[in-house]
Amino acid sequence: MDFECLRLDVDGHVATVTLDRPKVNAQNTRMREEIIAAFDLINDRDDIRAAILTGAGKCFSAGADLSERSEIAAEEGGFWRHNRRTREAPNAIHECFKPVIAAVNGPAMGAGFHLVSACDIILASEDAIFAMPEINVGLAGGASILHRLFSRSRGRRMFFTGMRLDAAEMYRLGIIEEPVPGERLMDAARELAGEIASKSPTAVKLAKEAYNVVEAMPEREAYRFEQNMTFALSKTEDAREAQKAFLEKRPPVFKGK
Repeated sequence: MDFECLRLDVDGHVATVTLDRPKVNAQNTRMREEIIAAFDLINDRDDIRAAILTGAGKCFSAGADLSERSEIAAEEGGFWRHNRRTREAPNAIHECFKPVIAAVNGPAMGAGFHLVSACDIILASEDAIFAMPEINVGLAGGASILHRLFSRSRGRRMFFTGMRLDAAEMYRLGIIEEPVPGERLMDAARELAGEIASKSPTAVKLAKEAYNVVEAMPEREAYRFEQNMTFALSKTEDAREAQKAFLEKRPPVFKGK
């Protein structure tokens, strides 16, 4: 797919996906289809071991493009197709084989916040803002995300009022990794992505799968699942190389096998 609403750049085993639909990176049908395509592509490229998701300009994403709603409503079956795309864009990030770091460079509102919540690790500029403001336009969306991230009271307050949280409060609540000065945000994201990319790609892929799976499992079954993953990894060439490199006090050379 030729990208119109985002940019995909790869450097040193790290892919950077930049939402780029001026002025506020509002998500329309095309952008959502491109997000799905970009992360499907990242899945298939062996030279990519980690990814960063960010926004162009001063906004990560202001949310859904409401100007599309009348066109969607007028199309037979349009509402259901729209909702499916809306779900699958963040699902493509969450289910991506490679860890995804959100570099939130400004407001992440509604559907923008949903994309952030689908990432594995969240960094944010000090002036970033997070909210689910659908209630302010007569809609209701994002309860499942707020329920997962926040306490019962705070999640419901945000859902019922459209309350906004800044990066400092998100850090205090333990939801983002750290607030970073805006000029250092991408450097911090690339440094973290590079650290992940330096690990065995086979181990990282299975580690992400394990984390996604165990979140929905009882602890006993989850630990057994993890142990089975670890046993499978112990048989790989990458595991043997990692252990050999550790003993020889040298950087490992991974083949992804």
